[in-house]
Amino acid sequence: MLNIGIAGFGWWGRHIATRLQDHPRFRLAAIAEPDTALHGDISALGARALPGFDALLEDADVEAVILTTPHMLHEEQVTAAARAGKHVFCEKPLGLSAASARRSVDACRQANVILGIGHERRFEPAMQRLKAMLDAGALGTVMHAEAAFSHNKLTGIAPGGWRTSRELSPGAGMTGMGIHLTDLFLWMFGPVATVQAQVRDRSLGWPTGDMVVAQLGFQAGMTAHMQAILNTPHFMRFHVFGTDGWVEIRNATHPDTPGGVTDWLHCPASGNPQAEQIAWTDSVVSNLEAFADAVAGTAPYPWSDDELIGNIAVFEAICAASDSGETVRP
Repeated sequence: MLNIGIAGFGWWGRHIATRLQDHPRFRLAAIAEPDTALHGDISALGARALPGFDALLEDADVEAVILTTPHMLHEEQVTAAARAGKHVFCEKPLGLSAASARRSVDACRQANVILGIGHERRFEPAMQRLKAMLDAGALGTVMHAEAAFSHNKLTGIAPGGWRTSRELSPGAGMTGMGIHLTDLFLWMFGPVATVQAQVRDRSLGWPTGDMVVAQLGFQAGMTAHMQAILNTPHFMRFHVFGTDGWVEIRNATHPDTPGGVTDWLHCPASGNPQAEQIAWTDSVVSNLEAFADAVAGTAPYPWSDDELIGNIAVFEAICAASDSGETVRP
C-alpha cells in the first residue's frame, strides 16, 4: 500500500482524493490545503489536513505526493518533492516550457524518485487498442490524425484568475485539454518536427483565449490536426487514417465522469466500417495504479523522459506559433 499526500484540495484534488479514498493500493495519509475552511471536508475523507506544501514534504508518513496545484507551481514543487525523497505525481502540464519540464525530470532522476504525470487518456481501453494496432502495423502507413477535446466546464470562472491568464495559462484550452491530445500524438507517432497554430477568443473574453487549433508534422512523416475549445458542449474525438484502414474514437463523457461509453469505429482495407461500444473505465485511477507499480518496482512507468519533456516542447511551440503566425520547430 502506498501512503500518499495530495497537494491542493480544489476541484481536481477533491476528485483524486475521493477516487482513492477506499482504494486497496493507496492510503490517503494527508492533504495539504491552505484554505482552512476545507479542512473539515478533508477530515471527512479520513485524511489529515495540513496547512501547506512544506508540511506535506516534512511528513514522514507520506511516501508519494500528488500535485493538484496550479501548473505554474509545478516545477518548484516537483523539485522540492524530489529533494525531500518523495515520489511525485504531477498533474498536467508538467511545466510551461521545455526547459522547466527538463529541470523537473532531471531532479527526479537525480533523486531516484518516480515522476508520474496526469495524462490519463493513455489508459483508456480504446486508446490502448489503437496503440496496439499501430504498433502491429494494422492500419498500414499512417497518413494523418485528427483530435478534438472540448467542453464548457470552466465557463463560469470569472476573468482575472490563473486559469484565464494568458501568462499563466497560455494557449486557450492547451493547458487543460490540448496537452492530453499532444501526449497521445507523441505516444503513437513519436517526435514532432513542425507546428502551426492559432489561438482565438470567440466568446469568453479571456486573455488566454477560448479556442486553439494546431497542425503538427511528425519526424516520422505523418501529420495531425487538433483543436481544444473552452466553450462548447462536451466533445472528444480521436481519428487516425492509414493506407490500410482508419479508426475513430469518440468519448461520450469526460474522463472524470463515470458511466459514458466510448464509440469505436474501425474501417479496414475492405472499406466496411465496424462499430463497437466500449464501457467507461476509470483511466485516472489506472494511471495512479501504474505510478504505484513503478514506485513498488514491479513495472516501469510508461513515459519516457523524451515524451515528458517533448510534450511541453510541443505545447510551447503551439503558443509560439500562434503568437508569431509562423511555423515553429519544437
